Amino acid sequence: MQTYDKVFIDGRWQACGDERAEVFEAATGEVMATIPRAGEAELNQAVEAARRAFPTWSQTPLDERMKYIHKLYEQLKARSDEIATTVAKEVGTPIKLARSIQAGLPIGITGSYLKILPEFPFVETVGNSEIQQVPVGVVGAVTPWNYPLHQIILKVVPALGAGCTVVLKPAEVAPCTAFILAEIFEAIDLPPGVFNLVSGPGRVVGNALIQHPDVDMLSFTGSTNTGRQFFHAAAEDFKRLALELGGKSASIILPDADLEAAVKGTVNNCYLNSGQTCTAHTRMLVPAQLHDQACEIAAAVAERFTPGNPLDEKTRLGPLASASQRDIVQEFIRAGMQEDAKLIAGGPEAPEGLDGGYFVRATVFGNVDPQARIAQEEIFGPVLSIIPYRDEQEAVAIANSTKYGLSGGVWSGDQERAKRVASQMRTGQVAVNGGQFNPFAPFGGFGHSGLGREMGKWGLEEFLEVRSLQL
Repeated sequence: MQTYDKVFIDGRWQACGDERAEVFEAATGEVMATIPRAGEAELNQAVEAARRAFPTWSQTPLDERMKYIHKLYEQLKARSDEIATTVAKEVGTPIKLARSIQAGLPIGITGSYLKILPEFPFVETVGNSEIQQVPVGVVGAVTPWNYPLHQIILKVVPALGAGCTVVLKPAEVAPCTAFILAEIFEAIDLPPGVFNLVSGPGRVVGNALIQHPDVDMLSFTGSTNTGRQFFHAAAEDFKRLALELGGKSASIILPDADLEAAVKGTVNNCYLNSGQTCTAHTRMLVPAQLHDQACEIAAAVAERFTPGNPLDEKTRLGPLASASQRDIVQEFIRAGMQEDAKLIAGGPEAPEGLDGGYFVRATVFGNVDPQARIAQEEIFGPVLSIIPYRDEQEAVAIANSTKYGLSGGVWSGDQERAKRVASQMRTGQVAVNGGQFNPFAPFGGFGHSGLGREMGKWGLEEFLEVRSLQL
């Protein structure tokens, strides 16, 4: 069992009392680590350290800041196996995916900013004006448990590259990679106060962070309900705000698509990380005349998602990250059955022989009403809703019928037709025929899915203010 008994403030590890939070292994329910439950006092010290460090760090030449980011990049690669195993245990991501996604994405995102930062126009001339893009200040970052290190890196790397200092509060469900990151920053001698880590309950540490007058910006990834608290806190003090919230993404399969490829691609997307993905394509929209065939294909694909210990190389569907999340997902499955959706695969019962961890069966519902709970609310588990539609116009209307707008997909034999449909979807990104993830493209949503963008130059701009000098 891993024991972390200190938080990282002002470049050093600092004790913070005896209260601890337990971190549970998703596959067994057993304690795998303990972390400090810090309080408001430690949070205040972290903000003070970040505030002291900001004037010097913000004036540090970009080349110097990038040296630290490059060292971070090398250390993330060196510790990638440890990171993958840690997240596989905490979150339940199958180890093969944990290597490529949970450990691989932080490396890829960090590397992308090593390319973006030298080319970014921090200073440019417009007429008789010099336009400067300058760091916003002290950033309070609060991150989720589903892609724990990836979501941290999406905030910390562009913030540090921009010249900001950071106070991080990670999720208590999966915090261990945040401590690994702090160890890395200590090892590479990042200047004191530039990065600070304070673990603790959201109602204490999180509230103190979002209300602190010396925090200039809040960057939060998590639930839409919690995002509202950040929105109100930012409004009270006119803080800059970036929110990446929930999703209920639709995959529209058009009549001319390769049905088998489209259904398989949608199911794979839906079940990624056991469905614990805000961009998961959890609604599959299919032409009514192809509904039954799509259900058959989806059921067959779902059956291949064999649940098991995420550290087993053969496992395709790991457990959920916590007992509470498992209970929520099972309740949604029961609700779908009560709403008269047709259960095609899976169900609310635990997979056979896997009663010890937080496992949920790969589940598919057919003939789902677009207004049903399972079609409107974010489930955050391996649950797919198949919804029939009559024509293209209705498909777009159904896709846009939730309060969310984070992601989506369109499948068609004609790419231009797919792009036309995609352009009508009120969502921040759309995968056309399974288009691949691009770390240089912006990531974020419409509506209740958030404010602002992460990744690429757009992710950097979130941490910058614009100033003009009239010459």
